[in-house]
Amino acid sequence: MKVLVVDDEKLIRDVIKEYAYAENYEVLEAENGLDAIEKVKQNPNIDIVIMDIMMPKLDGYSASTEIKKIHDIPIIMLSAREEEYDKLTGFDIGIDDYITKPFSPKELIARIKAVLKRVNGDLEQYIYEDLEINYKAHVVKIEGEELKLTPKEYELLCYFVKNQNIALSREQLLSKLWGYDFFGDDRTIDTHIKMLRNNLGKYRDLIVTVRGMGYKFETK
Repeated sequence: MKVLVVDDEKLIRDVIKEYAYAENYEVLEAENGLDAIEKVKQNPNIDIVIMDIMMPKLDGYSASTEIKKIHDIPIIMLSAREEEYDKLTGFDIGIDDYITKPFSPKELIARIKAVLKRVNGDLEQYIYEDLEINYKAHVVKIEGEELKLTPKEYELLCYFVKNQNIALSREQLLSKLWGYDFFGDDRTIDTHIKMLRNNLGKYRDLIVTVRGMGYKFETK
């Protein structure tokens, strides 16, 4: 599990990191909103963001809004303020939970687990015949052999599986997995689909071309 902790106070980052390590989470850090956005762009497999509100350069609300445009990552907001307005503002922009400072690190870990369970369900893995996706380990196997997927191919496969039998347009896939500021075209998707299909071998046909639109993941 990869957690991004965003706070301008190093002490708070260190405390969260200590408790996250105890849960075997991998931790990335950012000290302001701009840094957080860059971390998300560089690390597409971040599972959850812990975001302070009041920070230099870019506040937590603005950073969360931009991050949600890049990837729909769950966000827990941290704040020293308890006003209802602040909480409503956070939920309006799509954050998943809100916790006030000072907070119990144990409670924060419990909130992280609850948000991830709500967002991802109880799924730790997906299995179809001898195709297996281990979401926690970010590993895909066929007949017990690990596939050598690029991070973007893994993202594509997981997004297809979690939206099984839903036709997804190339524009949807570009905006969801590459971000709104990506300067590319439909051929980017087609190229990555071709590589993913090649890596899936006998399961390549599970990714179905939807004529005139895009693709979908469909089991027999």
